[in-house]
Amino acid sequence: MTSAAPLALSEPERLPEGLPEGTIWPALHTLVLMNRQLRGDADPARLSRFADDRWDLNDGIFEDHARSQSLNFEIVPEPLRLAAKYYIWQLINHPKARTLRRSSRGRMALHTIEIFFYGALQHVLKWFASQGITEFCQITDELLWNYLDALDADSVATHKRYRRITEVRRLWIQRDLLPFFLRLPEAPPWDGEDTQALLERTRGDRENRTKRIGEHTMQALLGWAVRFLEDFSEDILTAWDEYRTLLARRPEHTRGKRRQRHSGELQADVAAYIDRLRRRGESLPGTRRDDGTLGVAWRHIASQLNCAGSFVITTSGRMIAQSGLPIGEDVYLATPVTAELDGEPWHPRIPFDEAPRLARLLSTACFIVVAYLSGARVGEVLNLRRGCVRLDETTGLWLMEGLYFKGAEDEDGNKIPEGTVREEPWVVIEVVAQAVKILERLHESHLLFANRLKPVKQTPGKEPKRRGEARSDRIIAEDLAKFATWVNERCRQTGRKDSIPPDPGGAIAPSRFRRTLAWFIRRKPRGLIAASVQYGHTYTRMLQGYAGSYEAGFLDDYAFEDWLFRMEGIAEDERRLLEGEHVSGPAADAYRYRVQAASREFAGRVLASERHARDLLGDPLLQIHHGEGMTCVLNPVVAACQLRGSADDPMVTPDTDDCRPNCQCLARTDRDITVLHERADELTEIVADPLAPPIRHTREQHELDRLRTIIERHQRGAQQ
Repeated sequence: MTSAAPLALSEPERLPEGLPEGTIWPALHTLVLMNRQLRGDADPARLSRFADDRWDLNDGIFEDHARSQSLNFEIVPEPLRLAAKYYIWQLINHPKARTLRRSSRGRMALHTIEIFFYGALQHVLKWFASQGITEFCQITDELLWNYLDALDADSVATHKRYRRITEVRRLWIQRDLLPFFLRLPEAPPWDGEDTQALLERTRGDRENRTKRIGEHTMQALLGWAVRFLEDFSEDILTAWDEYRTLLARRPEHTRGKRRQRHSGELQADVAAYIDRLRRRGESLPGTRRDDGTLGVAWRHIASQLNCAGSFVITTSGRMIAQSGLPIGEDVYLATPVTAELDGEPWHPRIPFDEAPRLARLLSTACFIVVAYLSGARVGEVLNLRRGCVRLDETTGLWLMEGLYFKGAEDEDGNKIPEGTVREEPWVVIEVVAQAVKILERLHESHLLFANRLKPVKQTPGKEPKRRGEARSDRIIAEDLAKFATWVNERCRQTGRKDSIPPDPGGAIAPSRFRRTLAWFIRRKPRGLIAASVQYGHTYTRMLQGYAGSYEAGFLDDYAFEDWLFRMEGIAEDERRLLEGEHVSGPAADAYRYRVQAASREFAGRVLASERHARDLLGDPLLQIHHGEGMTCVLNPVVAACQLRGSADDPMVTPDTDDCRPNCQCLARTDRDITVLHERADELTEIVADPLAPPIRHTREQHELDRLRTIIERHQRGAQQ
């Protein structure tokens, strides 16, 4: 190991030895984001400099929902802190800094750099510093092997070992961009061995561990969200408009802006106000003081009358004080509650301070509908803009346009930080368009899911670090929890049984919506989600546009759920065959072959990714689709039904609701025959009814004869 003094933070007198051509060397006051695109609202005076120990990355992050992001180098041991800063600065700014996933092109996103800095790199640097390392050039092959032993001795979890090993490889792969003192040995770390071979174990966190939201939880959550949209929204919007109007009229907000009333005009307004309260049997707006007594809410009355707060000491104020009206314990809005729940008003009279909460709940309900029923990524939903939904008059489809960030790259493979407008819009259903229209009425922000529904006055120089205006993932998760709490409290108060049950998988995070939607579409295609909208209908709409695009990602989630569903079906089919279940129909032999062959081929197989599942679904062995009283052993070439998708698409499925009796893909198991028996019994009763119209009698008799023939052939084959 070469001995060297720790690097010192000072203005360099000359460039470091071995600095590659094209590499810029930062000075103390060099901008951290020197070679990164900056937001339009970036303040040059607030930009971080190389000498700072905390680097603010927010001015280079364009996702409006992103949390505040920075790099704190104080967590790096002092002997390696400056080396780490030089290294990270090059990753941020060098145009040829490479990723590990595609080492030939592309530069890491700032968010990615922050994740690996805190998640793995700091731990690697701490261990190196504990071994006396002050410059990366001192790291030897022997030391790297010792590091593996140290990970084992410290019982570091497998997925964390993978990440820390990755950071060593990342440092090595950038060596051509760095001066000598920042370079690892020329030979690849650990002789270039694969991480899995080094650790002799598979990384478990590569699997998609996003948990589906439980069926009962999701149904109740979505049902209440749609109820907010369709039943409660007008009351909430009206109350919210009144709240904002009264807030803008507060005396402290209208000094010098209010028009002067003519003599006696205010007294007339006060008299009308008092008379209105008397006719309605209402009290004066009031608040309870700290000593327990009630006092008139003069500021609220001033907002209602649109007058100065000083009116309380005038004749007009004395008219109110001497009106003899009782003083209430709260301040209520004039907005009437018109919607009902179980024949009763859905909400008591709305207090002034309750309007913001209800508006936020309505916004959250809109998020549930838009995020869940579009299948869009959370970040894409939170960055939706006003006017993003339109009806295509030609196709009759509702289209939702917006930005996408994941996979948005320029011609050099670098991430486009401000995102890119999606070429193919999402195809959504009408209730999603309804949610967007409500959001556009809730506030004036250009973002649909603004972090604040009302503007907040900020003190110059004290603006928040995160300049994004959209709600973050964390905030929207908190809003979802508050939504469920409100619903459950209202159910408790009214004795309703449709509360939102706790989810077995834990807190309801917005990232779980896509996987849950894929599960419902695959498992519950006829299930009602709300307002008589079926998942089958949602599937059809989405697959016509957004979800049909592989780049969108939802199709991979759906493929993964489809894979799980088919493998469960194959396992059950094989069990039934082994127990002697009989199969009839033109595709009976193909059914038996595919079940047995698929079980041998796919049982116990581990999927590397959701996209891998989509590829495997194209295997003919898995083309077994159970319907109502029938089983389709799909061969797209001879299928008589209208297929969903093209014949060469691995995601093609038959329309089992439109099965044709003469189709060569038909097979019938004993389970199917049981269903046909039940249907035949129903038809027997109809046919035996002497009051049945002749046309219906003839039609049902024909269907009954057909079913009896199928049942008899199946039973005859089972006896042979």
